Amino acid sequence: MACGERIFEFLDQPEEQPDTATPHPTDDIIGTVTFQDVNFGYTPEKTIIDDLDLEVKPGEKIAIVGPTGAGKTTVVKLLMRFYELNGGEIRIDGVNIKDFARNDLREMFGMVLQETWLFKGTIRENIMYSRPDATEEEMIEAAKASRVHHFVTTLPGGYDFELNEETSNISQGQKQLITIARAFLQNPKILILDEATSSVDTRTEVQIQQAMQNLMENRTSFVIAHRLSTIRDADKIIVLNAGKVEEIGNHHDLLAKGGFYAKLYQSQFENA
Repeated sequence: MACGERIFEFLDQPEEQPDTATPHPTDDIIGTVTFQDVNFGYTPEKTIIDDLDLEVKPGEKIAIVGPTGAGKTTVVKLLMRFYELNGGEIRIDGVNIKDFARNDLREMFGMVLQETWLFKGTIRENIMYSRPDATEEEMIEAAKASRVHHFVTTLPGGYDFELNEETSNISQGQKQLITIARAFLQNPKILILDEATSSVDTRTEVQIQQAMQNLMENRTSFVIAHRLSTIRDADKIIVLNAGKVEEIGNHHDLLAKGGFYAKLYQSQFENA
């Protein structure tokens, strides 16, 4: 009954309103992102994001940190316009995200999430899902850049190796590297990374981190950070707590400040 209620609640949701704005071209986007006085809450009585102001330059790496429920994932959902703002605006290269067709807006973003999403089919098909018209050479180049090519050449059939229904015939780390290769092939303007090393061994974690660093190079990137030790090199760290921005700065400045970020950082090492 509980599951049924949730399904019918979902089915009863209103349809997404169709785009009314004239589609804005996206070919020349360089990746400047501006949040101005952004306010949002899933319900009118509870604000999740309160007066968020942020200026992101092209190619910058922005880390979003904070305790569970602070609003980290919400910022990303707003950026991709899965929800409409209650107040303020978000702009990409000076253009309000409402002035882009939703499909065009979302195609600007490449995503690598904690939960890998692969399907039954060959490794080639899984990588080329992001760009079916890519050439074999482009696909292999993306695989090499993301540390996939080496392990694929050891599998029977190489890129024609078929993943089973549960994709359980390769390791968790290999799955994650394939999703990074998929993002490489897409060649997005802006990246969203939800740290993807929570369930792999140390050696594989290093490979994934290196592949992610390659992927982020010269691209505007938003990293939802869980392990604070992995975002020391971020250009800006946004520290969220209970829907408000507690602090913004780089790793060294925030540690020296001795505020909320410093306490979060130290607590992770105490619990290690």
